[in-house]
Amino acid sequence: MKREWKEFNAEIKENPLGPIKHYWNRFVLKGMGLYVGAYVLFSIGTLKILFQESFPDCWKNFNVCNRVLVQSTEYLQIVGIIFGQIVVGIEGDVISKRFGFIQNALVMLLGVLMLTASWGTSLQGWVIMYTIAQLIFGFGVGGEYPLTSGSSMEESSSSNAGPLDRMHRGRSTVLVFTMQGWAQLSQQLVLILLLLMFNKGGNPPYSEVAAQGTFRVGFFIVGVAILWLVYHRAFKMKPTTNVSQSKEKKSASAYNLRSLQLVLKYYWHRLIGTAIVWYCNDFFFYGNKIFQADFIRILSPTSGDNVMTNWLYNLLNIGIAMIGYYAAAFTIDWPIIGRKRMQATGLLANFIISIIIAAAYDPLTTPQGLGILQFLYFFSSFWGQFGSNCTTFLIAAEVYPSAVRGTAHGFSAATGKMGALTASVLYNYIPDRTKFWVVCWMGLLGFLLTVVFVPDATALDLREQERRWNLTVKGRDQDYHGLAVHPRHLSWFERVVLKVDKQYDLELDHQQRLEEKEQARKSNDEEITL
Repeated sequence: MKREWKEFNAEIKENPLGPIKHYWNRFVLKGMGLYVGAYVLFSIGTLKILFQESFPDCWKNFNVCNRVLVQSTEYLQIVGIIFGQIVVGIEGDVISKRFGFIQNALVMLLGVLMLTASWGTSLQGWVIMYTIAQLIFGFGVGGEYPLTSGSSMEESSSSNAGPLDRMHRGRSTVLVFTMQGWAQLSQQLVLILLLLMFNKGGNPPYSEVAAQGTFRVGFFIVGVAILWLVYHRAFKMKPTTNVSQSKEKKSASAYNLRSLQLVLKYYWHRLIGTAIVWYCNDFFFYGNKIFQADFIRILSPTSGDNVMTNWLYNLLNIGIAMIGYYAAAFTIDWPIIGRKRMQATGLLANFIISIIIAAAYDPLTTPQGLGILQFLYFFSSFWGQFGSNCTTFLIAAEVYPSAVRGTAHGFSAATGKMGALTASVLYNYIPDRTKFWVVCWMGLLGFLLTVVFVPDATALDLREQERRWNLTVKGRDQDYHGLAVHPRHLSWFERVVLKVDKQYDLELDHQQRLEEKEQARKSNDEEITL
């Protein structure tokens, strides 16, 4: 910490804008795909209440639009995200991450253009086009998850990375992920300003023209950012470097069906931890976001259908969440906290908060109890970010070898979005109090699965994962004796049930390293001779 502070001061003295440039290049550019994706995704939930007030016959009373069709606008984008996470995750491992990044940007550009221009000969026709555009855009968004996390892992673990990069791998990845939070904040601010402009104020009534102008200009603005992203990725982005550098390692890390089979054989329990815990997290997080208008009506019953009041409450909620994002980023590499403890604590906290709200719902929704309810609701947003929403993104990338990292992360993220899909469908059919009764158990289930199945890779050099994988591919997983099988980097299930920690042997690992260096030297000599 002292060393970084000295470097920070020296950089400011040399160039006052240096830290800003560093932050932009290191985190903003890498997270720009997550930013534009989250901007559009969370705009869907934010715009819902505006559409309900401006087009009540379609979006609220369902007199001219099919109810199920309107509700599908809340989850078809998630379906697109699921497919994107799986397909592009595999593409990143099989083809290249650069190919996937460019493809994502192009698909998102097409989707946002369709969202901006969507219309029909009737309101129902518009809803159909609006939904199709979300499905397409969602595919591009989904592909960002495995590629962004994987590239962050590879950079911080490559042979060119310094000790500080490896030491703060978690912080670097989560700071990229915070672009999701900045997207929530900026989309809400933009929509507030646009509504004030088009509606000539924030109070009802809200005309159809005001709603049309607000959502179309809002999507057009992010469309310009996506167009720039296409240019940047096509002409400025350099290919990412794999952790494995040598010819032998590249061969061992090649993606094939056998690699996938080995992951299912040796890491199936980790997939349970990363995938199902992500399901629990997204059930809570996206269910909250997509139905935020309903929740905020509970927090402020006097606001009624005032769109601006709803949005201002949401702005406060996002601000509290941003504190959680940055608190997570700057503490996630501390050994005393780490990824696993942070995830378990956040899930347990939200379980406790949700079950309190569910059990005491009636007194909390009285005028005397609303203050406590508001505190609990906003406090849960902090624990969502200082917990599983940030850690699931990170852990699902660093507990798998680079050869299958994109596929494993994509599968875990897609399973997570199944949780979001479940919540977005289920919440349409259950009352508000029941939503809290349902979501609280997701927190408890996620906590238990984290304790049992999730390993803690805090302070683990990911090159150790590659050393173990190279032996696994050769059918010699039991011959690995390094830090990747040290008890502190294994899950409870791996230690107690599978006894993997018995493989750890410092002396044998030292001998193995000497053999690996000798093999690398011989390989280099052969290449020079050729």
